[in-house]
This record gives sequence, structure tokens and C-alpha cells, in this order.
Amino acid sequence: MASATDTASPDPQAPDRLSPDRPSLERVALEKRAARRRYRGLPGSRLGRLILALNLLGLAILVVGALVLNEVRQGLVNARIDSLSTQGELIASILNQAATVGEPTPQMDAALATELLQTLSNPRAQRARLFDAEGRLVADSEWMADEVEQRDLPPARDRADNGPGFQLMPRATPPTRHEVQAALQSEVKAALQGRPQSGMRRGDRGKRVVSVSIPIQHVRAVLGVVTLEASDVDAIIGQERRALIPFILIAVLVTVASSLLLNSLVAQPVLRLARAADRVRQARARAISLPDLAKRDDEVGDLTRSLEDMTQALSERMDAIEAFAADVAHEIRNPLTSLRSAVETLDIVSDPTARERLMNVLKNDVQRLDRLVTDISNASRLDAELSRDQPKPIDLGRLISDIVSLYQATARDGEVQVAFVPHQGVEASRVLGREGPLSQIVRNLIDNARSFSPPGGVVTVGLVRMKGEAIVTVSDDGPGIPPENLETVFERFYTSRPKGAAFGGNSGLGLSIARQIAAAHDGTLRAENRTGAEGKVLGAMFTLTLPALP
Repeated sequence: MASATDTASPDPQAPDRLSPDRPSLERVALEKRAARRRYRGLPGSRLGRLILALNLLGLAILVVGALVLNEVRQGLVNARIDSLSTQGELIASILNQAATVGEPTPQMDAALATELLQTLSNPRAQRARLFDAEGRLVADSEWMADEVEQRDLPPARDRADNGPGFQLMPRATPPTRHEVQAALQSEVKAALQGRPQSGMRRGDRGKRVVSVSIPIQHVRAVLGVVTLEASDVDAIIGQERRALIPFILIAVLVTVASSLLLNSLVAQPVLRLARAADRVRQARARAISLPDLAKRDDEVGDLTRSLEDMTQALSERMDAIEAFAADVAHEIRNPLTSLRSAVETLDIVSDPTARERLMNVLKNDVQRLDRLVTDISNASRLDAELSRDQPKPIDLGRLISDIVSLYQATARDGEVQVAFVPHQGVEASRVLGREGPLSQIVRNLIDNARSFSPPGGVVTVGLVRMKGEAIVTVSDDGPGIPPENLETVFERFYTSRPKGAAFGGNSGLGLSIARQIAAAHDGTLRAENRTGAEGKVLGAMFTLTLPALP
């Protein structure tokens, strides 16, 4: 391409949103994040596993404590039963030897047995009862102790109070006297069969008691039953509950520590991200930057890196929009200045030849403004079109063939011709993309090549598939591109008109738009010169590379 008139207005400090390497860099970053998630070990969320583990830890402490204390309680109850069984067997043995009368049918002397029971039992520690062979109560240690039970009465209820109301843990209803007596009689009846009985039941006062019933057996005859009751079961349970307190405290401490840890690991970082987002929203910052959170290898780190990338992309987009607006203002100002100067001069020029030249200048400037406005409108709608249309499989060979056929059908005599020369077997090469934007790339490249081709020249469009890629080439017979401008030609508003070309025919946005569309399709667009013998430049060639579908 010749360079008779060069205008390169983009700011070199502005970020290059059209860089062909950016999509590949973003794909690499996404693949790294996916790899980190894939190799974290257990499936699921890392923070989710941490929260689950901390919650289960407190629950496990309570469960273990309950299991341990259940064993302790059972051990204490069994120890109490063993102690009462030993005492009961001793008392039964003494009564059998000292209070048994009558031969050959032995009987128990009730009066003597009562005196012996009063001597052997300790009514303050436990309650002893003596039953005869018929199951009738003969003696009771509470009778012999001659003590009066003292209990505080519950507070009086109001007459209008119909019930206890709602209670978090309602107390169990105490058993009736009949139920207590029936349980005792059942235990005594079983002992009269010659089998010692032991266990827990409710006493006369509604309290739980540990009870053993030992038969008084003379040879094979059962003369009576000695029943010993210990009412310190509630004390044993109280000890068990007091022993559970350390486990409860540990579980509470673990829960508090886990809550503080989760607050530090999740709540505070999320709050910092929210505040950083507020600063970006309030225009006090252009992007979120939290390096300490971005280094974390969990979901919060992923969120931070994603927000940083998102705000950085938005910041770069804002810079690109600002630079684009400045470039548009600069490009429109040039023809407007020329128009104003021509209009002001037209009123004072009377020479017909000079007035005709001024009119030509006005026509050229109007044409240039029209082309600028059209291309700027297309460029501004490009992002919206790319985000709105969903990619779909496209037959690239058919698309190029249709476009070339349209150029061939509308070509006039002496104009540059367009030819489609696909590689054999790739006419049906398919890519995933959007038909409208891809058509725009091909048209922009063909229009650019035609503007730099000599009259009667040929623009050749080629298509080849290689290593999973569809490669489109557009070649012309023009003067080629200066080596230092092989990348500059893709900058916005860069124009390089061949000598003799109509002024205002190029806005400098066609190649920039084409590269932007290629990048949005994970493709690349580059320029190079075709050379012949002895390095002679035969023309320019633009190469579009897109991922091909299998």
C-alpha cells in the first residue's frame, strides 16, 4: 500500500484493546483457574468444606462427650447396683441364719428379722424393706428411723391459671402411688421366685431409685425378700451433667472460634470487595486492586481475581472509548475546518475556475464526513452486535463465495476484479461465529485491497484449512505496505491513500474493525507483503486465522 497521505491519530499510551494476543492470554488465565479448582482434592467448594468441617467439629465434640458420659453414667449405676447387691446378699444371709425358725418347714421370725434389719441397715444412706414369703411388707427402714419427710410446697397458682403454660423442657409427670406400688410388687414377686432383681424405677416420692431385691432362701425355700433402694440416682445424673459442662464449653469455644475464623476468611474479605466496588462505582478508582486477596487459593481468591480482571477490562474499555472519542473529534475537525474555510472563501471568489475548485473541495469534504460518520456508527455498534448475536456454525467457504459473487456481479468494466480461489476440499470449512461480523471482515479486506490495486488488477481471496484452523487470505496487486506500517495499518483512523485515489474514500476504521471482530472470534488478523524474485514486492496480503470446527 502506498503512503502518499498518512494520518495516525491514536494515542500510543492508550491500551490496545485490539491486540491479537489478549484472547489467548485470557484463555490461559481461565485454564489456570480451572486447573486449580480441578486439583484441589475433594469435590465441591473449598470454603464450603471448611464451613462444614468447623460445624461438624462442634457437633462431634458434643456427641463424643455424650457417648463418653453415657458410659460413665452406666458405670456409676452399675457400681451402685453392685454395692446394693453385696449389702442385700449379706443382710439376706444373716437373716437366713439368725431369723429362721421351724423344722422341717422353715419360717422367718418377723420380729427378730425386724430387729436385725434395724441393726444392719442405714436408713440415712438407703432404704431397706423386708417382705415375707407371701409378698407382704414386714419391715421398712423408714418406719424404724422415725423421721418425718420435709419438702417445700410449690408456689400457689392463681385461680385463673389453667395450666403450666409453655415450657421449653416440660417436666415429666410423676407416677401415681398405684404405679409405684405395682412396680415394687412386680420386682418383689420376681425375687420370690428365687432370682435376685436389680434395676432402676420410680420411688414413692417420684424420684428415680436404684433398687435390688435379694431373696432370703433357706436351702430351697424362699422365706422372704430384702429390698434395698438408693435414691442418689439424681445425684449421679447431676454429676453426669456437671461432667458434660467441659464438653459444652469446648463446643461453644470451637463454634465461637470457627465463627471468628469464617468472619475473617469470608465476611471481611467480601466486605472489602464490596467497599472496593463502591469506590469504583463512585469513580474514585478505575479498577479493584486487592493483591493479598488475589493470592488466596479459594473461592474468595477466584472472586477477587475475577473482579480485578473485570474492572481492569472495564477501565481499559473506558480508556479506549475516551481515546476513540478524541480521535473522532480530531478526524471530524479536519473536514469541518476545510469546509468552513471553503465556504468563507467562496463568497469572495469571482473567478469561475477557482469557484469550481472550491466546490470540488466542498464535495470531497462532505463525502469524507459521510464516510467518517458511517464508519464511526458501525464501529460504535460493533460491541453491541457481538454481545447480542450468539455464535453458531458457519460455512466459511459458502460465506466467502457469496460475498465474492456479489462483487463480481456489480463490477464495471475496467474496475478491479475479485476472485475466490479456495484450496481443494475446504469450500465447506466451518467455524463457530457470527455471520454478519465475519462478512464485514471479508468485505473490509476486499474493499481495502481494491482501493490499492491498479486499474484492471485482481484481488484474490483464498481459503485453506491447516492444523484445525481456517485461514482466509486477501491479496492485491498494489504497491504493498511499508515494513514499519505492518501493524500501524490496524490502528484507528490510520489512512494511507494511493496516489490518485479519491480524497475521503477511506476513514481509517475498516482494518481496525476487522481486527476487533477477529479477536472477538478468538482469531487473528495480520498483514504482510507478497514478494517475488529478488525480493520484489508484488502486493499486500492480509491473513485471517479462525479456529475451525471438527
